[in-house]
This record gives sequence, C-alpha cells and structure tokens, in this order.
Amino acid sequence: MMESPGKPRKAADKSARTRAREFALQALYQHLVGRNEATDIDSFTRDLAGFHKADSAHFDALLHGCVEQAAALDELLAPLLDRPLAEISPIERGVLWIGTYEFRQCQDVPWRVVLNECIELAKSFGGTDGHKYVNGVLHKLAAQLRPLEVASDGPGERSAKRRPAGA
Repeated sequence: MMESPGKPRKAADKSARTRAREFALQALYQHLVGRNEATDIDSFTRDLAGFHKADSAHFDALLHGCVEQAAALDELLAPLLDRPLAEISPIERGVLWIGTYEFRQCQDVPWRVVLNECIELAKSFGGTDGHKYVNGVLHKLAAQLRPLEVASDGPGERSAKRRPAGA
C-alpha cells in the first residue's frame, strides 16, 4: 500500500533537529505558562521519552537562547502582530520565539527551513489556524532579519506569475 503524500511524517522519519524543536517548544510552554526556570525545565525535558533522539545541542540553544533573549525576541515580534503579545497563545508565542531565534542565531539553517519547521510545530501543537498566523508573522520577520537570503530566493509563487518576462 502506498503512503499518501499529505500524511504527517512518522516519528521515525523526524530529524534530530525537528525533535529538538518539538522538545524546545514543550519546554518554552512550561516557561511561559508555569514560569519555571530554564535549568529546571531542561533537566525535566532530558528525562522525557524520545529525548535521546533529539539534537541536544540545538535543544539547549533554543531553550536557553529563547529564555535569555525573550525581551529582544518580543521586541522584534511585537510590531508584526495584530494584537498584544499577552493575547498570543503560549504555543504560538513559543513557536514565534523559536523562529525568531533561529533567524537571528542559526545562520546555518536556511530561512525557508526555519519557516517550514515552525509552521509544522504550530500545526502539531497549536490551535486550528495558528500555523497560518505563525507563517504570516515569520515570513515578514524573515524579510527583515535575512533580507539577502530571502531576496536571493526570489519572489513567491504568486508574485512570480504576475511578474513580466525578463524582469
């Protein structure tokens, strides 16, 4: 039997970095909702089933980097939001932090990979249309934080069709 193309990836198919992002999101949720310290969350998370398959260095960077740089991340995000930060769900806020942090600090990860990974996180853990919101905010942020990389990728599918030949 052939697998349908729209099927979610099986757990075995996930990369170590994808797993690191998932664990980091869960950890950031604990920080945002429970106000727990990053070091306590870190210890707890490392004991969870499946953590050994995650990229622990990337997890560390995301968890500790997002918590330490929370104010700076919020400052970058706030102008792009249609509501106050306090009204963003903790899941979407955590995903936005991860995306913003990776755009700034993880130059080895292409911006489109960061965007797609964050959309997938929001689909898996967030509200019904949270991934659409995350996509819109992070797409704008990518153009700000990685302008050369975004520009070198060229326009998106829709604007490419409207573009005159040779332009």
